[in-house]
Amino acid sequence: MLMNEELARARIQELSADLREQRARGNARAARRWARMARWATRRARRYSS
Repeated sequence: MLMNEELARARIQELSADLREQRARGNARAARRWARMARWATRRARRYSS
């Protein structure tokens, strides 16, 4: 029983580490997307303000 608990605990730790990695990649992608959107909005504002 103790062996199964240790294996389950190790598996849960692996899954949460994978989740953290995926979240980090997703956040980086979202940051790039918002940076691109901000550049587009700035160019558009300059174009239409003159």
